[in-house]
Amino acid sequence: MATPQKIRCTVKKIEDHGDHVYTVELTPERTLPRFKPGQFLHLTLDDYDPSGFWPESRVFSIASSQNCRNILKISYSVRGRYTGRMENELHEGMSVWLKLPYGDFVIQDTNNIVLLAGGTGITAFIAYIDGLNNELNGNVFLAYGARKRELLLYRDLIDAKAKANERFRSLYFLEADNGDSNYLNPNEFLIGCLSLESIWNQLQESQGAIYYIAGPPAMIQSFTINLLSKNIKQEQIKVDAWE
Repeated sequence: MATPQKIRCTVKKIEDHGDHVYTVELTPERTLPRFKPGQFLHLTLDDYDPSGFWPESRVFSIASSQNCRNILKISYSVRGRYTGRMENELHEGMSVWLKLPYGDFVIQDTNNIVLLAGGTGITAFIAYIDGLNNELNGNVFLAYGARKRELLLYRDLIDAKAKANERFRSLYFLEADNGDSNYLNPNEFLIGCLSLESIWNQLQESQGAIYYIAGPPAMIQSFTINLLSKNIKQEQIKVDAWE
């Protein structure tokens, strides 16, 4: 693993997805350290003096390609005081400090892989999906749930990769219908909460797959319990637990 570094970045772009969900694009003042898909960073809104202590910060999955080290993306949902500050204070052109990379939630391409993402938990998988090619050792299945269609982040990238790679498949879940069921492809979208029962029969070699889960704590707990009840071994279940 690379040694974490502290880097000042400029906010290049902020995309408002609605419902207090945002994607932030950052430009670092120097080349980013090497990182692995699934790792995360610390972001602080406060000024940092390299001779002093690191200020209060929040952790976010790195949601950009590991091969592009001159730009970086994160996405977040306003959930508490610090992300509330981010919503109010972040603006284009602003300087922020990051320290990265951290974490061992790294996908190993050694088996059939099932990615289970809820909400902004999808960010933990984006760097991996961005790097997918036709040399996979197994099949990759992504099940991704959001409250509504507009909150399916990075969908263009996901769809492009699914179209280009026959071993990668995605299935979206929308909690609210909002009329979407009238025109959405039922092979790609399901109305309702993401659940293990909804996808179990679609998984290939489910007993031997490795399961990666990223999302709200309640979702992680529920999927872990349900996977164990289907005789999936604990070592086959990997969770992005810092959230």
